[in-house]
Amino acid sequence: MRAMEKFDVAIVGAGAAGLMCAAVAGQLGLRVVLIDHATRLAEKIRISGGGRCNFTNINAGPGNYLSENPRFCRSALARYTPRDFLDLLARHGIAWHEKHRGQLFCDESAEDIIEMLRRECAAGRVHWRMPCAVHTVAHTAAGGAHPYHLTTDAGHIAAKRLVVATGGLSIPKIGATDWGYRIARQFGLEIVEPRPALVPLMFDASTWAPFTGLSGLSLEVDVSTGKGRDAGNFLEDLLFTHRGLSGPAILQISSFWTPGQSITLNLAPTFDIEAALFEAKAASRRQLGNLLAQWVPARLAEAWVANSGLSPQARMQELSDKALRALAQAFSGWTLKPCGSEGWRKAEVTRGGVDTRALSSATLEARTQPGLHFIGEVVDVTGWLGGYNFQWAWASAVACARAMSEGMRAGQAGGDARS
Repeated sequence: MRAMEKFDVAIVGAGAAGLMCAAVAGQLGLRVVLIDHATRLAEKIRISGGGRCNFTNINAGPGNYLSENPRFCRSALARYTPRDFLDLLARHGIAWHEKHRGQLFCDESAEDIIEMLRRECAAGRVHWRMPCAVHTVAHTAAGGAHPYHLTTDAGHIAAKRLVVATGGLSIPKIGATDWGYRIARQFGLEIVEPRPALVPLMFDASTWAPFTGLSGLSLEVDVSTGKGRDAGNFLEDLLFTHRGLSGPAILQISSFWTPGQSITLNLAPTFDIEAALFEAKAASRRQLGNLLAQWVPARLAEAWVANSGLSPQARMQELSDKALRALAQAFSGWTLKPCGSEGWRKAEVTRGGVDTRALSSATLEARTQPGLHFIGEVVDVTGWLGGYNFQWAWASAVACARAMSEGMRAGQAGGDARS
């Protein structure tokens, strides 16, 4: 094992936030070591966006994030914007495109983002310890200017500041752990209970039996849940699965959903289905199933009518006004209660994390533990689907790196003045 090494900053976690923080801090003159237990760098970047990395959203703003302390993210997001990240891509010659509602992707591969961050770290002369597990962290006054002592696979490391960028619990197969939460608790910080977010929802077998044959079917819906500040509402694509619902609409609403709540789906969000049904009754002798198939996929129309107790072959003129109203109300307000989600295995991100009320929004530093910072997904800031979580990673990382540099310079200036 190596003898104790000393650094200005030790960053644990070489994902999006950790890489960005290391690169910026190093380029601002700090001596940085970046530590990660994984054998492969930035796997979450690599698999994101179908391998093309949805690296930001051009519309990213505070309103696209969930937190127990919703104003917390404002400062960092304002100081490092999607346009700033696009400028970085331009300097590295990385081509990109907008796919849907402000979502930006690499033209070629997510590997372009990883390689860019690697080069940025090289420009900052960042020291690497990977794969390398951190076994213990201690803060000791006896450490003098380097009070944070880390015991690692690569030996003992002492640092002036420690940055935790270890992410949340989502996708454990690529290395997610609760290490960051354990460090937060060790130093007296509270944790907002973590739970899976951006995740498919499941329904009990009896509820879902009429719809299992619709697996793979997709359509645009309006989905909502919750009330007041916790309410969510999205117009997105829905995907039926063998066990429940997925697709962008469900991934979005899952971040707002809590166990025991219902979700409400409007399967015909772009028009007044009740008016359309009564107009069809007055003007045609078409079968109900055929009529509904004009507006939604035929398989869904057939299953929906059958589940409503009506016959798909029923002529519109044969149906009572009461039956049509009930059908329209159910179609535009289908209320379902999920029995759970697909869990950490399928969750794209973690909702909850280190309580931001314990952190400075300007520096991401713990208020009661000088020199300890938390950035990225480990913090209780969760973005919508569509590049928002990467933007939080970049923005929180840059805010932290700049603050550490300013703090070091201020400390040096103070020391010079006293000498």
